[in-house]
Amino acid sequence: MRSRTLACAAQFMVVLDVSVVNVALPAVRSSLGFSDADLHWVVNAYALAHAGLLLLGGRLGDVLGRRAALVGGVGLFTAASAVGGMADSAALLVAARAAQGLGAAVVTPTTLAIVASGRGAGRTRALAAWTAVATAGGTAGVLVGGLLTETLGWRSTLLVNVPVGVVALWWARGLPRERDGAARVDVLGAVMATTGLGALGYGISRDWVVAAAGAGLIGAFAVWQTRARAPLVPPGVARTRSVAVGNVVVLLAGAALNPMWFYLALAMRDELGLGPLGTGLGLLPHTVLGVVVGVRLTPWLLDRFPARPLVVIGALTAAAGFVWQSALDPGAGYWAGIAGPAVVIALGSGLLNTPLTATALAGVRPADTGAASGLLATAKQTGAGLGLAAIASSTTDYGAAFLAIAAILAAASAGALFLPAAREAEPR
Repeated sequence: MRSRTLACAAQFMVVLDVSVVNVALPAVRSSLGFSDADLHWVVNAYALAHAGLLLLGGRLGDVLGRRAALVGGVGLFTAASAVGGMADSAALLVAARAAQGLGAAVVTPTTLAIVASGRGAGRTRALAAWTAVATAGGTAGVLVGGLLTETLGWRSTLLVNVPVGVVALWWARGLPRERDGAARVDVLGAVMATTGLGALGYGISRDWVVAAAGAGLIGAFAVWQTRARAPLVPPGVARTRSVAVGNVVVLLAGAALNPMWFYLALAMRDELGLGPLGTGLGLLPHTVLGVVVGVRLTPWLLDRFPARPLVVIGALTAAAGFVWQSALDPGAGYWAGIAGPAVVIALGSGLLNTPLTATALAGVRPADTGAASGLLATAKQTGAGLGLAAIASSTTDYGAAFLAIAAILAAASAGALFLPAAREAEPR
């Protein structure tokens, strides 16, 4: 019980930090002198580092033991939060955010392994609690971020992690010291994946030669996975049609839905003149409605309709919401300018995510579910980083950015047409 409570608390801290920082972005820009073209690195440094090390992070728990992995991940995340909260330059803040992403890449799979380690009803309740905590962290973050930035300044959105992390480290003393000495870690693969994603994300916004080098490293990583003794991605998993197509669609969905928070926070500040707390409150419809649709409506629909058309309809609905959002007029006010499109966006994203995940994992053998889940999470985080980098490098106009997000979602809906039908997705 103690270990599962600790795991949920650690995961809450990691998820909370993402949405907290989004709300603080306008204040960070003013304080440290970020340009409009570079501000996205406050978000992207975290996302790309998290994506590149996520597969390795899950393996470290097997090799080092869950206690050591959790302590290491939480310790790095906490220390990086302290450095970021005291940063006096844009470069130092970006470096601290990357370090936070590395810590989170260890914390997320380790906490999931801890809560999934039991059996029966206790295990089910623990998994439900872990999922609820992740959802609540994202929702609470927009409010906490607005309140902290409004009252204590943007630095408090990072420094708040320090006391939470210290308590978690102290509490982790009670975890068992188990480890699997026979497990292997593909360090070279992790280095290629992390460096390749970082170079690709940086190069998209700055230097296409660097982007090409990053793409080459990612290609080398894919080849290496077919030869490594302990690959991070078993080749057989990646060749499954549901996984291969599903990961492409997940990457596109991440490239659209994650940058949304970046541009909404800035648009609400610059176009509507809302402060940090007002921005946090203004983002609640996107999170709350998305959760309600995803938890209540989508499972009901999945019991009655195939998953593939739900993914297509969800992506197209969200795309329509972003087309509406692109027409934001400062004179329209919050309710017509933000809340109206939010309803359509939340409905579409809520319909999209659960059927997409279910379909992408449907053709995987039980023995490969963990590897396939890790690959799916990596695709989502990779899409988040690369999508924001691509949009930020092409425009600083909010309307154009929302139209670009709509176009990416349209591409995701087209890709979803190639997902296997329910019968085709069954593992063989």
